[in-house]
Amino acid sequence: MAIGNYIKEIGRGKDGARALNREQAADLLGQVLDGTVTDLEVGAFCLAMRIKGETAEEMAGFLDAVRSRMALLPASDVPVVVIPSYNGARKLPLLTPLLALLLAREGLPVLIHGTATEDKRVFVSEVLAALDIHAQEATKKIANSSVAFVPTGTLLPGLQRLLDVRRVVNLRNPAHSLVKLMNPVDGPALLVSSYTHPEYAVSMADTFALVQAHALLIRGTEGEAVADARRTPKMQAFVAGQATDLQAYQAGSLTTLPELPTSIDPASTAAYIQSVLQGHSPVPPPIAEQVAHILHLHTHLHQALLCAP
Repeated sequence: MAIGNYIKEIGRGKDGARALNREQAADLLGQVLDGTVTDLEVGAFCLAMRIKGETAEEMAGFLDAVRSRMALLPASDVPVVVIPSYNGARKLPLLTPLLALLLAREGLPVLIHGTATEDKRVFVSEVLAALDIHAQEATKKIANSSVAFVPTGTLLPGLQRLLDVRRVVNLRNPAHSLVKLMNPVDGPALLVSSYTHPEYAVSMADTFALVQAHALLIRGTEGEAVADARRTPKMQAFVAGQATDLQAYQAGSLTTLPELPTSIDPASTAAYIQSVLQGHSPVPPPIAEQVAHILHLHTHLHQALLCAP
């Protein structure tokens, strides 16, 4: 169907817009990703969805469109831990690489994918480069006990273009939620994802349930999928889409605070991460708890796959 017909359905305003079914959503986003529509139509799609909001069925259709076009990484010997990183750091050090390296130290293959989505934050590619972990130029199998970083543009250039629309219109669009829900691996994966606002916790959980995802979902640190080093967030597990609460939000006053770097620049953040990995600084307890939950989920998933017919 022509994109104009879809925009007519989703662009009737907050109360008059109609949701698309999964097949329609896949067709719509496929046209956007393939670059067969005009910039004006892409802008109309982004603004219409921003006003209407995405349903779980629409997000599942968007995921279908992305997966059918993406340069998938080959499956590893065990499920890959996938960590999307798109928000970056504004006030706190970006510790997503610390989470990834702690998991790799436990023997897991870890994929971080992401891109810079604005100009005034520190992004994961910068911190990883300071740790001598550089972006892969092509998708390839991730070895156990290692961390790989693959930019979004390497996975799917059309998705990168859609994310970049934010720099023009200054508003998020479905791609910013989509990247936190996708599995870029051609095989089993455990997705570690996050939300920024409570309403996204509901919509992401609904999507994980619909697509039967294996995931850990937390309230992110400035939107990143790593536990806040100062206070343990709520953590929720999804096994084949079935949700289980793992960790309650740490309420009340904090009696102690971790010794975090005072600067969030990549070099200072990387130095702190190396200090933790070398045992000179303690692992912040909320991140240690997140690692423990991921390891438990990963073991459960791997054993279930081994027992599957």
